[in-house]
Amino acid sequence: MVNLEWYRTFKSVYKNGNFSLAAKELFISQPAVSQQISMLEAHVGYKLFNRKSKGVEPTEYAKLLNNLIIEALDRLENVENGFRAKAFDANRLISIGISKHLMRCLGSCLISKFDFIDFSFHENDTLFELVDSKKLDFAVVTKKYDTFDTIQKKVGEIKQVIIGSNTIDASELKSNIKIKDFTAIEHWLNDQKWFSHNAQIPHIKLFWLYVFNKKRPSMVPNYIIPSEYEMLEILSRNTGIGIVWDINAKDFIAENRAQLLWNSKQMPSTEVFLLSGKNDNLNTIFDNIQMELKSVLGNSSSYKG
Repeated sequence: MVNLEWYRTFKSVYKNGNFSLAAKELFISQPAVSQQISMLEAHVGYKLFNRKSKGVEPTEYAKLLNNLIIEALDRLENVENGFRAKAFDANRLISIGISKHLMRCLGSCLISKFDFIDFSFHENDTLFELVDSKKLDFAVVTKKYDTFDTIQKKVGEIKQVIIGSNTIDASELKSNIKIKDFTAIEHWLNDQKWFSHNAQIPHIKLFWLYVFNKKRPSMVPNYIIPSEYEMLEILSRNTGIGIVWDINAKDFIAENRAQLLWNSKQMPSTEVFLLSGKNDNLNTIFDNIQMELKSVLGNSSSYKG
């Protein structure tokens, strides 16, 4: 049976006109080159090279053989190199920046797809600066940046909702939501124990701005836990409410560890983007990350409240 390595060796000897140069190019010994050419000659039944004082000269049959195999061999090597590049992409260390509040729902889904990831936690503007300065390969952000030096693709949308522990009786709240009594809704919310992931309560302020048309809510958070997912874990075991991303709330609601209190139509969705520097070597990885994030965000439930 013919060995494809014989043809690789033949191609290299034919191109270089020298067994020693072919051996260096193929990272094998010169005797191995001589042996493979001899085996190929025995297989095809013709002498392929004549030795000269400096190297070798192809015979007429070698010229014919080269014309017959060179195109097919080049195609085969291109396919092989493509597979090697994909394997390299799949196994190289990649750096991904993300908000720590989205790590559990978005960042963790990538772990099963790549063998080596270096995650770091930052907020939008810092993530953009790190990608733009080539200090990060990728970033997941919730803000659109106008730049020529980076690639940014939308992967989905998330939305802020109010979630509460199962120990809360929310019947009064839901009745007021149904009749759109916003004064009563706000009063009920102000009477609850509040959890927040940030002392500046950015989620709560934004919710109040869109839903109640007020720049500042009147309540003070009872508990500040600087990771949204950890905050949800603790809230689910205690009594209180919080404003969180719907994708973080999804599993808690599905597993009956917390209840959705309100998904207001006044609260707009927020776009999620994948950000990367312009680098052809990262294109395949970018596409794989983009596809995985789209899948996760596309499967996120739409809650009603």
